[in-house]
Amino acid sequence: MASANKIICPSCGFQNTSPLANNRCVSCGAKVEELKRQLTRQEELERRYQQEGFSIQWFGVSLAIIIVMTAALVMGLPMVIPALDFEGSAGMLIAIPVWFLGGLLIGLISPGRTFIEPVVAVFLVALPTAFLLFQGQTVKTMPAFMYMLMSVLGVLFTLIGSYIGERIQLGPQQSASD
Repeated sequence: MASANKIICPSCGFQNTSPLANNRCVSCGAKVEELKRQLTRQEELERRYQQEGFSIQWFGVSLAIIIVMTAALVMGLPMVIPALDFEGSAGMLIAIPVWFLGGLLIGLISPGRTFIEPVVAVFLVALPTAFLLFQGQTVKTMPAFMYMLMSVLGVLFTLIGSYIGERIQLGPQQSASD
């Protein structure tokens, strides 16, 4: 690529020294392969925004961030400020933007392209959250299946948020003519 002992990351352009630990870029964590042939510009652009695989480490980080954000804003904030009562459907309406922001935050801080991990984490948090909010409502305003639908909507918004976070982290998309 650049020289025999320098490997240029196709995602961020960082010049890594050979050998790489786990074939990952030191700067951004993207998977770097020593290629026998040069990638075309189009191939580099296509690889730039692809999910690399499922990272258990970033799943754990995502799960911790989502649990803390959900517990703090949906469950803890009404304890501190009693006027904010996120009971039932109001709690779900607050949880969806919280999960979107959690996905956005994880997309911004995670190295490489990891936007599936926050989605799985929110899926695991959304089900108990929906159950607790359904059980905790004093006035039955929504049936149980609506809580499940809102949980699915929250998972979808998390995917959108984490993808946007990754796109912001990777910078603007370059055209194929560059």
